[in-house]
Amino acid sequence: MIDHGIALPYYRLHVVPAVVALASPAWQREVWLDPVQLEDLDYVVHVLFDDFCDADDPLPWLGQSLRTHGEVELMARLGTAFSMVLDSVDADASDEVYLNAPGWSAVVAAAARLAQVLVTNDHMALSKLHDAGHRWPFGTEQNSSGP
Repeated sequence: MIDHGIALPYYRLHVVPAVVALASPAWQREVWLDPVQLEDLDYVVHVLFDDFCDADDPLPWLGQSLRTHGEVELMARLGTAFSMVLDSVDADASDEVYLNAPGWSAVVAAAARLAQVLVTNDHMALSKLHDAGHRWPFGTEQNSSGP
């Protein structure tokens, strides 16, 4: 795996939770269908298709908010799965209609696979930073008597 790093880490801070939300049917029903909550499907779609990535054409986001070609490929699969659902329901349909659409399980499955890869890649990147001597909080020294 080649990690291209990311030029826009703050973008990724939006992308990863949006993908995780798409991977969790329980979250979708508990949060998106609750009118008091701020997050809904529309928010997630804007994050992944408009603002911080383009799931329909994710390759330009390699090195921006996506780390690897594998992430690009999986994001494209997620975009395809979502587009299939979008084609089967009215674009202005409620979140509940989307969640009950026949192809929604494919969206959840694609998002789950992508979420696993995104989180794994972020952990690997953090581990490499740690191994290179970067510590958080800044200025923290490695203690010779413990981890």
